[in-house]
Amino acid sequence: MFGGGGMNPRKMKQMMEQMGIDVEELEASEVVIRTDEGDLVFDAPSVTKMDARGQETYQVLGEPELVEGGADGASDDGDEAESADDEIPEADVEIVSQRTGASPEAAREALEETDGDLAAAVDRLE
Repeated sequence: MFGGGGMNPRKMKQMMEQMGIDVEELEASEVVIRTDEGDLVFDAPSVTKMDARGQETYQVLGEPELVEGGADGASDDGDEAESADDEIPEADVEIVSQRTGASPEAAREALEETDGDLAAAVDRLE
């Protein structure tokens, strides 16, 4: 449907706007995808957010690095008091804080309120 082989990018954008699709480039410093095998970490990725009538889709372009065990394996003491902090990785707090200009405390709170959803936390703080 969108092929776009030789289509002018401006014309493509106009067509998408007519169909109710908003496209936004996000300035992300890092994207982490957690899998059973480990974390796929994209440093300095190109991230595009498309909103088609309320349905948000994100496209991540870049070369991922597989980090086995993930960021959660780096906990220093693992007691139950730390379990809430283990759910929200410090890297995620930094990303939200940097993206929105909010304090790390506000970024962590937004991440906790959105169950760790980076995009939702950023939207909440912007």
